[in-house]
Amino acid sequence: MKKLFLMCFLFAFVLNGTAQEKLTDQMKKAKASSEKTLQEKEAKAKAEKSKVPLKKDGTPDKRYKTETKSPLKKDGTPDKRFKENKASATGQARSAEGKAKAAANKAEAKAKKEVKERVTNEKAPKNNKDKVTGTYKGKKVYTGPRGGRYYINSNGNKTYISDDK
Repeated sequence: MKKLFLMCFLFAFVLNGTAQEKLTDQMKKAKASSEKTLQEKEAKAKAEKSKVPLKKDGTPDKRYKTETKSPLKKDGTPDKRFKENKASATGQARSAEGKAKAAANKAEAKAKKEVKERVTNEKAPKNNKDKVTGTYKGKKVYTGPRGGRYYINSNGNKTYISDDK
């Protein structure tokens, strides 16, 4: 008896749950259709104002441009944020010249890069056992035990020469 009562209760509960789902689905569909019709009405109203041909779905056809004046500021001067108010051809030519100069300056700066030096405060020992491997700025270039190249500057300190070139 308890099982029968429980089965009836479960059956009623399941039916009630599916009925509510159907009701919510119907409400969602109705809401979506009302929003769609509202959007179509707004699109038609905009199209009528601008007198632009409409597509089959009722939206304005963007291939046909409407004549609009270029936007102006409050004081009546053209607003440069908009494309039709941008700089003239002479301004664009000057811009191209400036970009060419900038590229030339970058190339020149790369060419000017010299060998980097690093000065240390340690004094060079008098009895230097490192090998002399050449000259740099009129000074003898030594190679240390771990391969570092340096010369002794006028203060008697080691100045290392970088290999970044």
